[in-house]
Amino acid sequence: MFLDRDGVLNKVRMKGDVPCPPADLSDLEILPNVPEALLSLRQAGFRLIVVTNQPDVARGTTPRESVEAINQYLLSHLPLDSVEVCYHDDADHCDCRKPRPGMLTGAAERYGIDVTSSFMVGDRWRDMEAGRLAGCSTILVGVGYKEGVRGEPDKAASSLLEAAQWIIQQHTSRNIRS
Repeated sequence: MFLDRDGVLNKVRMKGDVPCPPADLSDLEILPNVPEALLSLRQAGFRLIVVTNQPDVARGTTPRESVEAINQYLLSHLPLDSVEVCYHDDADHCDCRKPRPGMLTGAAERYGIDVTSSFMVGDRWRDMEAGRLAGCSTILVGVGYKEGVRGEPDKAASSLLEAAQWIIQQHTSRNIRS
């Protein structure tokens, strides 16, 4: 299970039409029902890996320490296995920045995960594209942003809890058919 961070686990701040991450730990607000959703996924046997773009570090507008403090807080307060971070900006042309699948495929290799049996849950088109390119099923959560979605996700959900319920149902029905 791959999860985007901002907009899926925690609330984003809007700057105009653009969703932005919390500035620092004091700005972090975990979304409703996220702990319950993650716990239900964990109990269903999923490994929970966060994959997050944090380009504000490369842009010099957010200290890396602030991003790491938020990630550490999430790891210590939620049932997560790992937080994978891309600190690059688009101009860096790295393989780890979503919409490229590098964070997902790298984590899959490290943890022995079959990406074709995995899910990518995100709130932006970059998450959906990274999941698709990695070979995952994709779930778009939230109301969407004005940037729109490129391509259709496998499922649209209003929240991580709704996405988790659908994922568990899919996982259970796959196991019954096997």
